[in-house]
Amino acid sequence: MKKSTPDWFETCVTRLTSEGSLRVWSVLVTIFGDLAQDESDQVSGALITGLTGLAGIKAEATRVALHRLRKEGWIESTRVGRNSMHRLTQFGRQQSAEAAPRIYARETKSQDVWHVLIAGSSEASRSELAALTLTGDYISVNSTVAMSPGAVPGGLEGLLGVESSTLYVPSWLRELCGPETLQTAYDQFWDSVQVTTRHLPPQGTGDPMKTAILRVLVVHNWRRIVLRHPELPMEFLPEGWNGHACREAVFRLLERLPRPDLEILEAGSAA
Repeated sequence: MKKSTPDWFETCVTRLTSEGSLRVWSVLVTIFGDLAQDESDQVSGALITGLTGLAGIKAEATRVALHRLRKEGWIESTRVGRNSMHRLTQFGRQQSAEAAPRIYARETKSQDVWHVLIAGSSEASRSELAALTLTGDYISVNSTVAMSPGAVPGGLEGLLGVESSTLYVPSWLRELCGPETLQTAYDQFWDSVQVTTRHLPPQGTGDPMKTAILRVLVVHNWRRIVLRHPELPMEFLPEGWNGHACREAVFRLLERLPRPDLEILEAGSAA
């Protein structure tokens, strides 16, 4: 960041980038997913480099990350004069759209029905269960049992499926659903959101570029945590769980960091 950068902005960025090393390609996924998810949206290389530069990411690291996203089918790029324009591919838009409800839903849905899947002793049955748990929608109780909100899915072959609206959640399952590593991640993120909230000027940033990158960093950190586990009600989580408080704090902060218009950002990056 430049020396002329306001102290409050440096404080916010430093805190929002302090939770482990930034995976630049993942930050770019957040930039596209939050600022340019529509099919008609495209982002110039200059704007992307300008935004990541405000987060302390070097231009070379950004170029490498863009190359990776192109190679993996997330984005496509075209030359327009001396600049490159980047947009999400259909695959990239689909991935972003699938994750959006978990990221941007201000309230979690209450679940009236849950189902349990139980695998048999055969390799085929256990493989079928393992494949379902990879979707991220299931709580893996052990190698042969998993559970998820909603009715028993169709198309099961070697699994026993049972659904119920009456559940008792023992403490060991709450600890399984909210392990210490995840609790720590939420607690650290909570602290970062509180620091950012306190230092953000009451009147806003006054700069669309600063608004955009702070918003991206908040969404990025939130996305990295909330997509690591299924959506769960409080009764499935350990005492002191901070996830739901984090969700509300995130949305209060995003209200103060409204999504800037791409045209305004492009004009700012070219200035």
